[in-house]
Amino acid sequence: MTPYSSLFTPIELAGKRLRNRIVHPSMTTVTAADGRVTDRLIQYHLNRARGGAAMLVTEPLATAPHQKIPTRVRVWNDHDEDGLKRWAAAVEAEDCRLIGQIQDAGRGRHAPGRNYEAIGASALPDDISWTVPHILSIAEIETLIGHFADSAARLKHCGFSGVELSAGHGHLFHQFMSPYSNERTDLYGGNFEGRMRFMLELISAVREQCGSHFILGLKLPGVDGIEGSVDTALSSQIATRLTATGSVDYVCFAQGAHHRTLEMHIPDGHTERNTNAAILASVRTSTGAVPVMALGRIGDPAQADAIIERGEAELVGIGRALITDPAWPRKAQLGQASRIRYCVSGNTCWKTIVAYQPIACDNNPRVAMPDELDEIFVQALVRKKIVVVGSGIAGLEAAWIAAARGHAVTLIGRSQDVGGKTRQLAGLPGGEDLSSIYDYQYVEGMRAGVSYLLNTEASVQSILSMQPQVVVLATGSTMTWPRCLPVSLRDEGLVPDLRQAMSQLEGVTQLQPGTAVILDLDHTEGTYASAERLRTLFERVVIITPRISLAEDVALVTRQGIYRRMHEKGIEMLVASEPRWTSAFEQEAILEYTSVYGGPLRGIENVAFFAYSSPRKPDDAMYNSLKEAGIDVRKIGDCRVARNIIAATAEGDAVGRAI
Repeated sequence: MTPYSSLFTPIELAGKRLRNRIVHPSMTTVTAADGRVTDRLIQYHLNRARGGAAMLVTEPLATAPHQKIPTRVRVWNDHDEDGLKRWAAAVEAEDCRLIGQIQDAGRGRHAPGRNYEAIGASALPDDISWTVPHILSIAEIETLIGHFADSAARLKHCGFSGVELSAGHGHLFHQFMSPYSNERTDLYGGNFEGRMRFMLELISAVREQCGSHFILGLKLPGVDGIEGSVDTALSSQIATRLTATGSVDYVCFAQGAHHRTLEMHIPDGHTERNTNAAILASVRTSTGAVPVMALGRIGDPAQADAIIERGEAELVGIGRALITDPAWPRKAQLGQASRIRYCVSGNTCWKTIVAYQPIACDNNPRVAMPDELDEIFVQALVRKKIVVVGSGIAGLEAAWIAAARGHAVTLIGRSQDVGGKTRQLAGLPGGEDLSSIYDYQYVEGMRAGVSYLLNTEASVQSILSMQPQVVVLATGSTMTWPRCLPVSLRDEGLVPDLRQAMSQLEGVTQLQPGTAVILDLDHTEGTYASAERLRTLFERVVIITPRISLAEDVALVTRQGIYRRMHEKGIEMLVASEPRWTSAFEQEAILEYTSVYGGPLRGIENVAFFAYSSPRKPDDAMYNSLKEAGIDVRKIGDCRVARNIIAATAEGDAVGRAI
C-alpha cells in the first residue's frame, strides 16, 4: 500500500491531471535576470518537479508594462518567449503542471522607502511604507486587465498549464476587494459588487483568451487581520461570488496584508502547524464544488495526508518545505519520511529574497543547484583522513558530506549531544523545528560512517595524534564583552553572556522573584526567544539596547512577530539606552541606565538576572598551531566569521564537497 494514499491520489483541474495533491505555491526566487528566464530559475522548478510535486505556481511574473523589476520574468511581450517555452517544457516533461502567477503589489510595499510609481484603487496610504498610490482610472483598469489576459494567453502559448490570480496578501486585487482600501464610488467601488468588478472582469478576460482547458486558480484573502477589511465572513462572500462564474478551477486562502499583519503571510515557529486550518474551515464551503488548497506551515507528510483524508481541502500547498527538500513528495511516497530535510520555519528564505538575493534556506545549502536532489555524491579521488572539531550544525554538515564522498571522518564534540548552539535555540520558544537540522545531519552521518567522539575536549595535541590529513574547525564563537560595562565584571565572572545565563537556568520551572534584564547588542531572534523564556521564570523582564528599536537585524515579518509577542507578554523595551554600573546594583539590586544621548540616570529595581547578548568573535585558537604543524586546516561557520544558521550549513556543505 502506498504511504499517505490520500495525498498521492490524482486529481483533475480543467481537464489536466495532477499526479498527487502536492502543490508548490508561489515563492519568489530572485533567480531571473533582465526580465528573462535563467537556467537557475528553470533548475529550481525542475528539481521540485523531479522531486514529485504535482503542480508548481511560479513567482509573480511581469504581466504588465509598468512592472519593471528585472528579476521578474517579463511576460507582457515577446521579450523572452523562448525562455518561457524552455521553462514550461522542462517542468511539464516531468508530469508536473506549471502555473504562472499574475500579481501586482499595488500600493503595498514592505521594502524601506516609498514607491512613487505605485498604483491602487484609492489614494490611501499603504500601512507599512505609507506609499500613496496613483488612483487607477476606469480606462487604466481596462487596459491593465487587457495586459494581464494577454500575458495569460502568452503563457498558454508557451506551454504553461494555467495561471493563478494572486488576490491575497494585501496586493492590488485584494486592495480593490477590501472596503478598507477601496473608497471608490464608480463602477469599481461603492458596494460589494463594485469592489468585485475588477476581479470578475479579469477572470472573464483570462478565460475568454485562454479557453476552458487551462487552469485558472485564485489566491484570495482569508483573514487579513485589519479592522474593517477582510474577515472570514467577507472572505466567504468574495469566494462565493468569484467561483459562481464557473471559470475558477481552484482557490487558496492567504492571510495578512501590508500592515502590522504582514507576519500572518508567512507563519513562523511561534505559530501552530497547519496555521490556517481554523480559517479554512470557516470559508471551506464558500467555493462550492471548486477545489480548495490548504496553506500555512504544512510540512509533514502525515499532516498533509490527513488534511486530504478529512476533506479539509483537495490540495495542499507545500511551500517552504519544498524549498528545504525538493524531494519531499518522492521521499514521502517511498516511505522515507525520516530522510526528509524539514523546514525550520525561520523565514530566512523570505529575508533573503526581500533583500533581492537569490532564494536560500537554513536547512538546504544547495537550493536550485543541479545536484540539489542528489543522494549519491561524487566520490573523492583520494580517500583522506579528516577530523572535524565541533558538533554544531556547521561541523555536522561538513562531516556527513565528506563521509558520504568516501573520506574517513571523525567528529570531535565537546558536548555529549550534537547541535551546538542551535540545540540551545531549539529549546527556546519558537525554535522547536531547528532540531530537525542536526537530527538529520547526525543520522546521515551515522549512515555515511562518521565516527563521533562526543563529550570530548579537543586539543592541538590530541588532534595531531590522530594523524589527519585535513582538519575542519567548526568550533563556534563567543560573545564579545560590552564596552559599556567595566572589564572587571568580566574578569570576575559576575555578568555572564546570555547563552551561559540561559544554560544556568535549565531545569528551573518555578517563577523567580525579581526582574530579568537583557542588554541587547545582538538584535537577532535568539535574544528575544530568551526574553520570552525568562518571562515565564521572572516577575518582570526588561530588554535594554543602545539602538533606537529592537530586532533590527531580522526580517520585517519576524520583527513584527517579536514586537507583538513582547507586547502581549509584557516584556519591557528600553531603546537608545545603556546600563551604567554603579554601587546601587550591589547595595540595592538596582541597575541604573541612561540615554545614549545623555541625561539623568534611571533605575531598574530588584534585578535578579542580568546578562548580555552581543556580537561574537570566532573561537579559532587552534588554527595557527595546526597550520604550523603542516595540517590542511579549514575554518567554517562561526569559527570563520560569526553569522547565522544559513552560513553554517552552507559552509559545512561546501567544505565537505571541496576536500
